[in-house]
Amino acid sequence: MKGKFKGFLVKFFLFIVVLSIPTMLCLYAAQARRYTNLTKEIRELERKQEKLIEENKKLVSDIAVLSSADRIEKIAVEELGMHKAETEDIVRVEMTGEKK
Repeated sequence: MKGKFKGFLVKFFLFIVVLSIPTMLCLYAAQARRYTNLTKEIRELERKQEKLIEENKKLVSDIAVLSSADRIEKIAVEELGMHKAETEDIVRVEMTGEKK
């Protein structure tokens, strides 16, 4: 009886080993495919990040150019007909008392 049981255990163990090899190969293939897909996605995201960084640099440069004091003064004078206020043009307003 012990011989039969021992033979059964050996066959069962071999059966498990035989089934586990293809299972492990399938799992390895699935992991390799997942790794490849993630690597591809990372490369795409890195390219997108580089593009966004360059676009951001350009926008920061454009903001600096557009907000320069010389440019704003030129637009104010030439397009809007404004001029720098003289001392006598400045009116000071003081507010006293409490609001009710």
